[in-house]
Amino acid sequence: MTKQDRVLIFDTTLRDGEQSPGATMSHNEKLEIAGMLDDMGVDIIEAGFPIASEGDFKAVSEIASNTKNAQVCGLSRAVYKDIDRCWEAVKNGVNPRIHTFIGTSPQHRAIPNLTMDEMVERIHDTVSHARNLCPNVQWSPMDATRTEEDYLCRTVETAIKAGANTINIPDTVGYTAPSESADIIRMLIERVPGADQIIFATHCHNDLGMATANALAAITGGARQIECTINGLGERAGNTALEEVVMALRVRNDIMPYKTMIDSTKLMNISRRVATVSGFQVQYNKAIVGKNAFAHESGIHQDGMLKSADTFEIMRPEDIGLSETNLVMGKHSGRAALRSKLKDLGYDLGDNQLKDVFVRFKALADRKKEVYDDDLLALVSDEETNSANDTIQVKSLQVTCGTEGPQTASLALIIDKVEYSHKAIGDGPVDAVFKAVQALFPHQAHLQLYQVHAVTEGTDAQATVSVRMEENGKIVTGQSADTDTVVASAKAYVNALNKLLVRREKTAPN
Repeated sequence: MTKQDRVLIFDTTLRDGEQSPGATMSHNEKLEIAGMLDDMGVDIIEAGFPIASEGDFKAVSEIASNTKNAQVCGLSRAVYKDIDRCWEAVKNGVNPRIHTFIGTSPQHRAIPNLTMDEMVERIHDTVSHARNLCPNVQWSPMDATRTEEDYLCRTVETAIKAGANTINIPDTVGYTAPSESADIIRMLIERVPGADQIIFATHCHNDLGMATANALAAITGGARQIECTINGLGERAGNTALEEVVMALRVRNDIMPYKTMIDSTKLMNISRRVATVSGFQVQYNKAIVGKNAFAHESGIHQDGMLKSADTFEIMRPEDIGLSETNLVMGKHSGRAALRSKLKDLGYDLGDNQLKDVFVRFKALADRKKEVYDDDLLALVSDEETNSANDTIQVKSLQVTCGTEGPQTASLALIIDKVEYSHKAIGDGPVDAVFKAVQALFPHQAHLQLYQVHAVTEGTDAQATVSVRMEENGKIVTGQSADTDTVVASAKAYVNALNKLLVRREKTAPN
């Protein structure tokens, strides 16, 4: 594999992905996701924004120290103190990287109130400062795709001369079309002195639904690094989805002869884990990792699949870590069968975690005749999102509902290891539960979204409840699953509050 064949995968799930409103990850969850990204073969992990908060600094620092193969990168503004803080966080990593940026478009130049000449001077000084600290420096002209071509060339040349090894071209607001994405990279390679000595990267947003297409187009134009996130997580409509570009390059290698080092069989597992910890479920028709990505309902499609899988499938389920199994789970299934089934689904649990999940599985199997794959996934997800170490935990719940009223909820919570109880009346059992939680744990968060969907079919199906809450501009999403929708609602609400407690510790960049 030559330098021209190789495409570097730069994952920013832990930075840009976590900036999605409501996508809060705890410190341990960030470390876990970073480990999974490293194990999967990601080349560069952008672990966070070290200057943003003490929590971000600690997470980036610990990820850098623990990561075995990938470069670990921190983001910093074009400000000396940002760059110094970033270096302190990443310096113990394997080939650490500083990623510094400034907005170069007419819309963004007004923010720091700099003239075009003053901005060029700022770029030179800050990139030089970063390079004096770290031999691996990436620079980004934010909103590059709306920056005048001549000025973009000037700023990129300045950054290269100051020592940047990688130049990232961000489509910050998702404005670009694929042909433009390729043309911008070609133009820079042709016009900027020294462009042949560095790597160009692409960072695309999905506001017009073209992030993956724009990223792949940039590669055909000469870029050799794609910035992306698991499940396309990210601000607004999201970022380029890692799983989409990896599988596109693999399936259409005939027209895009480039390779990555990603082990695609690990895609499904990390997709599910990111969905769990972020609280952002994957839409059913999402490319590659959606529930329906390998489902066929029409008669013509089913007939074709029975005769030959490649009739309607351009990749195999096992290519992304999905496998078929004949094990049917029920109340008589043992721990070994559960371990095997979960391993097929991408979860290799330790003994203690398996023990906890097995107890919950048996309780579920007593309530359901058959336990489907999606039931098990919901079970593991619920185990992970409702931790025994959470500040607030649901101890017990009883509700009264029906046409006669009043609808009441008697709730007991464990808060900081102390049990409290309250009985509340509401407009329905869920409203009563939420009012009981509010009474036991007063807060100012506003409920923005309450959503219920069945995990599987049937009246005994588990329900997954999603709750989105906002407090002083901070948005969090909580989830839980249970065959009792009201219980799932209580746990989801409490899960959101626990995430809010984590979110309160974060502060905006200085």
